[in-house]
Amino acid sequence: MRRADRLFQIVQYLRGGRLVTAAMLAERLEVSERTIYRDIADLQSTGVPVDGEAGIGYIMRSGFDLPPMMFTHDEIVALVAGARIVRSWGGVAMARAAEEALVKIEAVLPEQDRARVTDTKVFAPYMGISDETRQAIDECETAIEARAVLSLDYRDEEGAATDRDVQPLGLWFWGKVWTLVAWCELREDFRMFRLDRITGMKAAGRTYKPVPERSLAECLRQIEAQHGPQR
Repeated sequence: MRRADRLFQIVQYLRGGRLVTAAMLAERLEVSERTIYRDIADLQSTGVPVDGEAGIGYIMRSGFDLPPMMFTHDEIVALVAGARIVRSWGGVAMARAAEEALVKIEAVLPEQDRARVTDTKVFAPYMGISDETRQAIDECETAIEARAVLSLDYRDEEGAATDRDVQPLGLWFWGKVWTLVAWCELREDFRMFRLDRITGMKAAGRTYKPVPERSLAECLRQIEAQHGPQR
Protein backbone atom coordinates (compact mmCIF):
# COMPACT_ATOMS: atom_id res chain seq x y z
CA MET A 1 0.00 0.00 0.00
CA ARG A 2 1.30 3.45 -0.90
CA ARG A 3 1.98 5.77 2.02
CA ALA A 4 -0.59 8.29 0.74
CA ASP A 5 -3.22 5.54 0.66
CA ARG A 6 -2.26 4.47 4.17
CA LEU A 7 -2.64 8.01 5.52
CA PHE A 8 -6.06 8.22 3.87
CA GLN A 9 -7.11 4.93 5.50
CA ILE A 10 -5.92 6.10 8.93
CA VAL A 11 -8.12 9.18 8.63
CA GLN A 12 -11.08 6.96 7.70
CA TYR A 13 -10.56 4.71 10.74
CA LEU A 14 -10.30 7.74 13.03
CA ARG A 15 -13.45 9.41 11.69
CA GLY A 16 -15.71 7.13 13.74
CA GLY A 17 -15.26 9.31 16.84
CA ARG A 18 -13.92 6.46 18.98
CA LEU A 19 -10.50 5.78 20.46
CA VAL A 20 -8.30 3.74 18.13
CA THR A 21 -4.95 2.35 19.24
CA ALA A 22 -1.79 2.21 17.17
CA ALA A 23 -1.85 -1.57 17.53
CA MET A 24 -5.32 -1.74 15.95
CA LEU A 25 -4.26 0.48 13.06
CA ALA A 26 -1.04 -1.47 12.55
CA GLU A 27 -2.94 -4.75 12.36
CA ARG A 28 -5.54 -3.44 9.90
CA LEU A 29 -2.96 -1.78 7.64
CA GLU A 30 -0.34 -4.53 8.00
CA VAL A 31 2.50 -2.25 9.11
CA SER A 32 4.45 -1.78 12.33
CA GLU A 33 3.24 0.35 15.23
CA ARG A 34 6.32 2.51 14.74
CA THR A 35 5.11 3.28 11.21
CA ILE A 36 1.70 4.26 12.61
CA TYR A 37 3.33 6.60 15.13
CA ARG A 38 5.20 8.36 12.30
CA ASP A 39 2.05 8.57 10.18
CA ILE A 40 0.00 10.05 13.03
CA ALA A 41 2.71 12.63 13.68
CA ASP A 42 2.73 13.59 10.00
CA LEU A 43 -1.07 13.95 9.96
CA GLN A 44 -0.96 16.14 13.05
CA SER A 45 1.76 18.31 11.52
CA THR A 46 -0.43 18.99 8.47
CA GLY A 47 -3.37 20.14 10.58
CA VAL A 48 -5.46 16.99 10.85
CA PRO A 49 -7.06 17.29 14.35
CA VAL A 50 -5.89 13.99 15.85
CA ASP A 51 -5.65 13.85 19.64
CA GLY A 52 -3.94 11.17 21.72
CA GLU A 53 -0.55 9.64 22.26
CA ALA A 54 1.41 6.42 21.93
CA GLY A 55 0.35 3.73 24.36
CA ILE A 56 -3.12 5.19 24.88
CA GLY A 57 -4.73 5.66 21.49
CA TYR A 58 -5.94 8.30 19.09
CA ILE A 59 -9.21 10.04 18.31
CA MET A 60 -10.08 12.67 15.72
CA ARG A 61 -12.03 15.73 16.76
CA SER A 62 -15.41 16.17 15.08
CA GLY A 63 -15.87 18.57 12.21
CA PHE A 64 -12.92 17.41 10.13
CA ASP A 65 -13.54 16.26 6.60
CA LEU A 66 -11.35 15.55 3.61
CA PRO A 67 -11.25 18.03 0.73
CA PRO A 68 -13.13 17.16 -2.48
CA MET A 69 -11.54 14.31 -4.40
CA MET A 70 -9.20 15.45 -7.13
CA PHE A 71 -8.83 13.05 -10.04
CA THR A 72 -7.09 13.51 -13.37
CA HIS A 73 -9.08 12.99 -16.57
CA ASP A 74 -7.46 9.56 -17.08
CA GLU A 75 -8.24 8.55 -13.49
CA ILE A 76 -11.92 9.46 -13.91
CA VAL A 77 -12.09 7.46 -17.15
CA ALA A 78 -10.47 4.46 -15.42
CA LEU A 79 -12.87 4.63 -12.47
CA VAL A 80 -15.96 4.96 -14.65
CA ALA A 81 -14.85 2.22 -17.04
CA GLY A 82 -14.07 -0.12 -14.15
CA ALA A 83 -17.42 0.50 -12.49
CA ARG A 84 -19.26 -0.07 -15.78
CA ILE A 85 -17.43 -3.35 -16.36
CA VAL A 86 -18.31 -4.56 -12.86
CA ARG A 87 -21.92 -3.45 -13.35
CA SER A 88 -22.16 -5.57 -16.50
CA TRP A 89 -20.04 -8.55 -15.53
CA GLY A 90 -20.02 -8.71 -11.71
CA GLY A 91 -22.25 -10.33 -9.15
CA VAL A 92 -25.60 -8.86 -8.17
CA ALA A 93 -24.30 -7.15 -5.03
CA MET A 94 -21.09 -6.14 -6.80
CA ALA A 95 -23.02 -4.56 -9.68
CA ARG A 96 -25.23 -2.65 -7.26
CA ALA A 97 -22.15 -1.39 -5.39
CA ALA A 98 -20.57 -0.28 -8.67
CA GLU A 99 -23.67 1.74 -9.52
CA GLU A 100 -23.62 3.39 -6.10
CA ALA A 101 -19.90 4.06 -6.40
CA LEU A 102 -20.44 5.96 -9.65
CA VAL A 103 -23.03 8.15 -7.94
CA LYS A 104 -20.70 8.82 -5.00
CA ILE A 105 -17.71 9.58 -7.22
CA GLU A 106 -19.74 12.11 -9.17
CA ALA A 107 -21.10 13.66 -5.96
CA VAL A 108 -17.68 14.34 -4.43
CA LEU A 109 -15.99 15.64 -7.56
CA PRO A 110 -15.58 19.38 -7.98
CA GLU A 111 -18.38 20.77 -10.15
CA GLN A 112 -16.11 21.38 -13.14
CA ASP A 113 -15.13 17.69 -13.22
CA ARG A 114 -18.56 16.08 -12.79
CA ALA A 115 -19.37 16.16 -16.50
CA ARG A 116 -16.42 13.86 -17.15
CA VAL A 117 -18.30 10.99 -15.51
CA THR A 118 -21.19 11.08 -17.98
CA ASP A 119 -18.92 12.14 -20.87
CA THR A 120 -16.69 9.06 -20.56
CA LYS A 121 -17.17 7.11 -23.79
CA VAL A 122 -16.02 3.73 -22.48
CA PHE A 123 -18.75 1.12 -22.12
CA ALA A 124 -19.11 -2.53 -21.17
CA PRO A 125 -22.26 -3.89 -22.84
CA TYR A 126 -24.04 -6.73 -21.10
CA MET A 127 -23.39 -9.87 -23.13
CA GLY A 128 -25.27 -12.59 -21.30
CA ILE A 129 -23.62 -13.53 -18.01
CA SER A 130 -26.17 -15.78 -16.35
CA ASP A 131 -28.06 -14.99 -13.17
CA GLU A 132 -26.64 -18.21 -11.71
CA THR A 133 -23.09 -17.01 -12.31
CA ARG A 134 -23.89 -13.59 -10.82
CA GLN A 135 -25.24 -15.30 -7.72
CA ALA A 136 -22.19 -17.56 -7.54
CA ILE A 137 -19.89 -14.52 -7.66
CA ASP A 138 -21.64 -13.01 -4.64
CA GLU A 139 -21.62 -16.29 -2.73
CA CYS A 140 -17.92 -16.85 -3.42
CA GLU A 141 -17.03 -13.31 -2.41
CA THR A 142 -18.91 -13.70 0.87
CA ALA A 143 -17.18 -17.02 1.57
CA ILE A 144 -13.76 -15.55 0.80
CA GLU A 145 -14.32 -12.72 3.28
CA ALA A 146 -15.58 -15.11 5.97
CA ARG A 147 -12.96 -17.79 5.23
CA ALA A 148 -15.83 -20.24 4.93
CA VAL A 149 -15.20 -23.65 3.35
CA LEU A 150 -17.42 -24.34 0.33
CA SER A 151 -18.74 -27.67 -0.89
CA LEU A 152 -18.79 -27.73 -4.69
CA ASP A 153 -20.44 -29.95 -7.28
CA TYR A 154 -18.18 -29.40 -10.28
CA ARG A 155 -17.93 -30.58 -13.87
CA ASP A 156 -14.62 -30.26 -15.72
CA GLU A 157 -14.26 -29.49 -19.43
CA GLU A 158 -14.75 -33.19 -20.22
CA GLY A 159 -18.01 -33.24 -18.30
CA ALA A 160 -16.69 -35.41 -15.46
CA ALA A 161 -18.45 -34.61 -12.17
CA THR A 162 -16.69 -34.34 -8.80
CA ASP A 163 -17.68 -33.28 -5.29
CA ARG A 164 -15.11 -31.48 -3.21
CA ASP A 165 -14.62 -29.07 -0.33
CA VAL A 166 -12.48 -26.01 -1.04
CA GLN A 167 -11.02 -23.09 0.88
CA PRO A 168 -11.90 -20.05 -1.29
CA LEU A 169 -9.07 -17.53 -1.72
CA GLY A 170 -9.99 -15.18 -4.56
CA LEU A 171 -11.99 -14.50 -7.71
CA TRP A 172 -10.35 -13.95 -11.10
CA PHE A 173 -12.11 -12.47 -14.12
CA TRP A 174 -10.72 -13.53 -17.49
CA GLY A 175 -13.11 -11.64 -19.73
CA LYS A 176 -16.50 -13.40 -19.93
CA VAL A 177 -15.27 -16.14 -17.55
CA TRP A 178 -14.96 -15.99 -13.76
CA THR A 179 -12.87 -18.50 -11.82
CA LEU A 180 -12.68 -19.24 -8.12
CA VAL A 181 -9.12 -19.64 -6.88
CA ALA A 182 -9.11 -22.03 -3.94
CA TRP A 183 -7.19 -24.61 -1.95
CA CYS A 184 -8.78 -27.92 -2.85
CA GLU A 185 -8.99 -30.23 0.17
CA LEU A 186 -9.55 -33.22 -2.13
CA ARG A 187 -6.40 -32.67 -4.21
CA GLU A 188 -4.46 -30.91 -1.41
CA ASP A 189 -3.34 -28.28 -3.87
CA PHE A 190 -4.40 -24.99 -5.44
CA ARG A 191 -7.12 -25.22 -8.06
CA MET A 192 -9.16 -22.86 -10.23
CA PHE A 193 -12.84 -23.55 -10.76
CA ARG A 194 -14.85 -21.92 -13.53
CA LEU A 195 -18.02 -20.57 -11.98
CA ASP A 196 -20.08 -21.57 -15.01
CA ARG A 197 -19.06 -25.22 -14.40
CA ILE A 198 -20.11 -25.25 -10.76
CA THR A 199 -23.45 -27.08 -10.71
CA GLY A 200 -23.96 -26.82 -6.98
CA MET A 201 -22.42 -24.79 -4.16
CA LYS A 202 -23.17 -24.58 -0.46
CA ALA A 203 -21.41 -23.69 2.77
CA ALA A 204 -19.69 -26.67 4.36
CA GLY A 205 -20.54 -25.32 7.81
CA ARG A 206 -16.97 -24.65 8.88
CA THR A 207 -14.25 -22.07 8.43
CA TYR A 208 -10.54 -22.39 7.77
CA LYS A 209 -7.56 -20.70 9.36
CA PRO A 210 -5.22 -18.83 7.02
CA VAL A 211 -1.98 -20.72 6.45
CA PRO A 212 0.90 -19.14 4.47
CA GLU A 213 1.50 -22.20 2.31
CA ARG A 214 -2.20 -22.28 1.35
CA SER A 215 -2.65 -18.54 0.78
CA LEU A 216 -3.47 -16.60 -2.35
CA ALA A 217 -0.01 -15.03 -2.19
CA GLU A 218 1.58 -18.49 -2.30
CA CYS A 219 -0.69 -19.48 -5.19
CA LEU A 220 0.43 -16.40 -7.13
CA ARG A 221 4.07 -17.12 -6.28
CA GLN A 222 3.78 -20.62 -7.73
CA ILE A 223 2.07 -19.33 -10.86
CA GLU A 224 4.77 -16.69 -11.38
CA ALA A 225 7.49 -19.26 -10.82
CA GLN A 226 5.97 -21.37 -13.58
CA HIS A 227 4.69 -18.78 -16.03
CA GLY A 228 6.47 -15.54 -15.15
CA PRO A 229 5.14 -12.37 -13.45
CA GLN A 230 1.38 -11.84 -13.67
CA ARG A 231 0.36 -8.32 -14.63
